[in-house]
Amino acid sequence: MAIKTLDDLLAEGVSGRGVLVRSDLNVPLDDDRNITDPGRIIASVPTLKALAEAGAKVVVTAHLGRPKGAPDPKLSLAPVAAALGERLGRHVQLAGDVVGADALARAEGLTDGDILLLENIRFDPRETSKDDSERQALARALVELVGPDGAFVSDGFGVVHRKQASVYDVAKLLPRYAGTLVAAEVKVLEQLTSSTERPYAVVLGGSKVSDKLAVIENLATRADSLIIGGGMCFTFLASQGISVGKSLLEEGMIDTCRRLLDTYADVIHVPVDIVVADRFAADATPEVVPADRIPADKMGLDIGPGSVERFGNLLSNAKTVFWNGPMGVFEFPAFAAGTKGVAEAIIGATRKGAFSVVGGGDSAAAVRRLGLPEDGFSHISTGGGASLEYLEGKTLPGLEVLQS
Repeated sequence: MAIKTLDDLLAEGVSGRGVLVRSDLNVPLDDDRNITDPGRIIASVPTLKALAEAGAKVVVTAHLGRPKGAPDPKLSLAPVAAALGERLGRHVQLAGDVVGADALARAEGLTDGDILLLENIRFDPRETSKDDSERQALARALVELVGPDGAFVSDGFGVVHRKQASVYDVAKLLPRYAGTLVAAEVKVLEQLTSSTERPYAVVLGGSKVSDKLAVIENLATRADSLIIGGGMCFTFLASQGISVGKSLLEEGMIDTCRRLLDTYADVIHVPVDIVVADRFAADATPEVVPADRIPADKMGLDIGPGSVERFGNLLSNAKTVFWNGPMGVFEFPAFAAGTKGVAEAIIGATRKGAFSVVGGGDSAAAVRRLGLPEDGFSHISTGGGASLEYLEGKTLPGLEVLQS
């Protein structure tokens, strides 16, 4: 994949030039709008710092949450701008709009090394429009903020699977480059898909089989072991004729899971025991039961210790590991042991020389929330959905457009 990188742009020179950067700053907030996991902000710093120190006039676009194409104070990037400024050690301006009068005035007033963060790009409905002309109009307005000699740096890996104005259309209007983060992510995913050292173990969790079906089907043909946990394991268990009580179940996917288990019997592994409770709550009483003995009035909220041991054995000799999705409701301490145990097994394999990738999203959040060492993994991705689509073999618009 012939993509120019940030190093190429810096070699060409950016002092005094406007540079538009698409970052992924979509961090989780609590009810008081405090950032609960700054991982994506931290990952965005190297590219922005390099550009500012080289004298660029940096204009950053990013989104937060899913606003309905209109301003929403709860989804303002104000707390992100403050946190980003702290990490960068310099003031980060926040425009009061996306491409309106305030954004334009602030962009025109930038001096070398300044950083301007535009307000939530998804406040503008054109960002996610299916109408090419609407997205292109927003892209032209974004380009106006950095001027005719500007450049575009794509550094939001979490959105490169989206054909959106700030990801795709702006790259068609300016010289385009992959930022530090995007370049690193692509390198890791290429290693996972092309030069995978065996044994190759894949760990998949999360709630729905339907969300992961394509990646399961693709990786089951490549992996030596594919471990299934999280809410979606109950649909796999149900496909074996097991009653799963009140556990999460996608009835429409039962036949698909049965087919997968029949086709890849030696590859796919499901839990042997489950941690159940009578309700979905942090203070619910946990109980470990065999996977085929889930009481009718209870729901599974985590994999049990026997499953952790079994999965740990599969992971112990792996040379390559890809993990996407928690094993249970890790946000509740009583139901976090499965996710923590499997993560620790991956760390153990990594320490023995395995190449391990945490596929972003909830998995990355779990690593930090459970106090696991981030350096215990070879790579922690910032883009869950983008990582999965890459591994499914899909073309990602935001990467395709960067190819020169």
